[in-house]
Amino acid sequence: MRISPDDLTHPDVIALLREHLDDMRAISPPESVHALDLDRLRMPGLSFYTVWDDDGTLLGCGALKALDETHGEIKSMRTPKAQRGRGAGRAMLMHLIDEARRRGYTRLSLETGSTPPFAPAHRLYASAGFAACGPFGGYTDDPHSRFMTLRLA
Repeated sequence: MRISPDDLTHPDVIALLREHLDDMRAISPPESVHALDLDRLRMPGLSFYTVWDDDGTLLGCGALKALDETHGEIKSMRTPKAQRGRGAGRAMLMHLIDEARRRGYTRLSLETGSTPPFAPAHRLYASAGFAACGPFGGYTDDPHSRFMTLRLA
């Protein structure tokens, strides 16, 4: 697997992000969908990465958003349904944590859904040391959202 910055132009990446948005809209109320579209993923202060297999298969994506000089947010973590279980999600998560440390962040947070379809994500984040927290950034309390944070050394 190789992880690298991505410019969001590859058709497989665009299709994966479309799948991500479609799934989020199918399982969450509209006001609780915080996934970013292509234009918003290209905003300043946001770095987007993809993970690829050696054969050129897209295995996943993730983004790191700067909230301030010491606090980052994970956005758009996604693995294609057909590629799940290969470790790409964990590899991307570790890459984003390492990048956050490299930037000097002392805290890394995320928002994910709170319903059963998000249980695998909850387990992944918890296994990396993320713990429940309250809303951060511009988020507000929402029964369909789970907020998690990781203190970085």
